[in-house]
Amino acid sequence: MNYSAPKPTYRLTSKSIHVDAPLLMLLLIVVGVGLLILYSASNENMGMLLRQLMRLALAFFIMLFFAIIPPHKYKAWTPLVYFSGLLLLLAVALIGTIGKGAQRWLDFGLFRFQPSEIMKLAVPMMAAWYFDQKTSTIGYKGAIAMKELLIAGLIIFIPTVLIAKQPDLGTAIMVLVSGLCVVFLAGLSLKILLGISTLIGLCVPLLWHFMHDYQRQRIFTLINPESDPLGAGYHIIQSKIAIGSGGVFGKGWLTGSQSHLNFLPEHATDFIFAVSGEELGFLGSSILIVLLVLISLRGMQIAKEAQTTYTNLLAASLTMTFFFSAFVNIGMVMGILPVVGIPLPLISYGGTAMVTFLAGFGILMSISSHRILFTSFN
Repeated sequence: MNYSAPKPTYRLTSKSIHVDAPLLMLLLIVVGVGLLILYSASNENMGMLLRQLMRLALAFFIMLFFAIIPPHKYKAWTPLVYFSGLLLLLAVALIGTIGKGAQRWLDFGLFRFQPSEIMKLAVPMMAAWYFDQKTSTIGYKGAIAMKELLIAGLIIFIPTVLIAKQPDLGTAIMVLVSGLCVVFLAGLSLKILLGISTLIGLCVPLLWHFMHDYQRQRIFTLINPESDPLGAGYHIIQSKIAIGSGGVFGKGWLTGSQSHLNFLPEHATDFIFAVSGEELGFLGSSILIVLLVLISLRGMQIAKEAQTTYTNLLAASLTMTFFFSAFVNIGMVMGILPVVGIPLPLISYGGTAMVTFLAGFGILMSISSHRILFTSFN
């Protein structure tokens, strides 16, 4: 009798295409809800919706591509990515294109590019790379020496200052937070943390001196928006009216008066959460917030299960940056935080931030899927 070995069978699974199924499902749900909100916020503008769909298609393609790349490749490329980003920021300062009073872009003819977006990924990558040199195990638990803290501070603050001078306060805050998350998670002692907090408090008057007039006005507006109801306080006042008028169950999809009658400024971008509050009410907005929290929890679970210090710190930092972005946007729309121009992740209209966030999720999926494969082979 002739015996032949059985032919191997192959199945396409989430592991084989390097995606994290729970994270991908949550992202698709939030993006779908975001498209429904955007369609209403844009006054049923199909052109705007189609442009957003095209950007989403590009962003998801980049995410899936980033998910394929093994984490050790990211580690090897980190210094190149970081220092290339710094050079591009310096180029912006010297020859950058000026638009709406800000010098943030490099003009390549066919398209304009904003290098500061790279640093949202490059800074946490570089900070994680630096602390990974100090240990080969997960969790850098040794007390960070002052020399290490100073070097990490330079890695974070140099690009932050360059971005803030463009000026782009929102992106500068995100870059700063992404780097500080790594430092905190790497094992920053409570004593040093309290010292830094005290130093920041003492430097507030100096920071106030270097702030632009419009940035100072945002602080005054936060404290008392009614002091200039038709000027600086207009955004916050109209946003509060929109959210408050939604009640528990909302006015209904496509029936929001604040955005459809153009009372609410930036209703498709920075203030899109106000549209959600008006049309979906407290209940619908709460569900949206829960979905964003679930994405963050999944990201932290991936970080917890990571197998190296680099992937552990990077995954946690990318996740906390996403959560912080959502928290700040919702806080400023509700009038409890200053307006700093940070979009609502995965919801606000725009392509640059969308690509950056989904690229970060691609790195998270890479960390998750390659951990599974590494475990299966060992």
